[in-house]
Amino acid sequence: SQSKSIKHTKIKQPVYRGAIHCLTHTIRKNGVMSLYKGLPAPLMGSMAENSVLFLSYGEVRRRLGEKPGEKELTIFELACSGAVAGGIASFFLNPFEVIKVQMQVMNSSNAVRQYNGLIDCVVQTVQKEGIVKGLYRGQTSLLLREIPGNFCWYGVYESVCFSQIPEGGTKRDLGISTHLLGGASAGVAYWTAFYPADTVGSQIRANPLYANRGFVPVFLDILRTEGWMGLYRGWGITALRAAPAHALIFAMYEKTMDLFRKFDPQVEDSIDKRSGSISHSS
Repeated sequence: SQSKSIKHTKIKQPVYRGAIHCLTHTIRKNGVMSLYKGLPAPLMGSMAENSVLFLSYGEVRRRLGEKPGEKELTIFELACSGAVAGGIASFFLNPFEVIKVQMQVMNSSNAVRQYNGLIDCVVQTVQKEGIVKGLYRGQTSLLLREIPGNFCWYGVYESVCFSQIPEGGTKRDLGISTHLLGGASAGVAYWTAFYPADTVGSQIRANPLYANRGFVPVFLDILRTEGWMGLYRGWGITALRAAPAHALIFAMYEKTMDLFRKFDPQVEDSIDKRSGSISHSS
């Protein structure tokens, strides 16, 4: 059976002792530019994810009855809206995650190049495994990362912003420093929410031994062989990277919305006071 066969699976010892060792070893062996191998896939994935994420977030809030200036959602409702938006966005993101991992694995090995580029990787993956088994491998783990992750992402960001709104003011009174702080906090919260889901997903997408395994068997196998440290390997460097990256995402989002309002005054914006409920730009 599947559970029995995975029970005897041997996992190779980690190649790197930690994030710093991985960084220095990669630069020493392949040069600084090797750190950017496989960049197109995650770049396009990030663009698609954030576009769908913010669009879905705004739509879910409207579905929950939010009417700026009249009815505002609570922090919990905003966080739930983020969770739903994360689940939706995961279906757009997963194919990019699969291709990203396959390209990075190929570029990091000394084996013969299996793909001639990003498009060739997509074509070969679909031809060999089909769309569902190929491009949506690890979808369960991505859902388990995106749903709680975006619950915390939006919940923490909105909480930080709400706490900084001056008495009698609105969210539009906040400066960029608050958006940066809220975004950085949200980024760390996102990756802390359920980091093991990302670890499992990466193994399913990159490790041939796990290619056709389910989330739970792989999770338990990593836990049994490597312990909790194995499930959280890489969290530190990921959180460190997430803080500035997510700070910029939210700051740029808010500034972009401000720019849109200058051209279209009808763009939704909450005018509620702090004495009421939270203000938010859609």
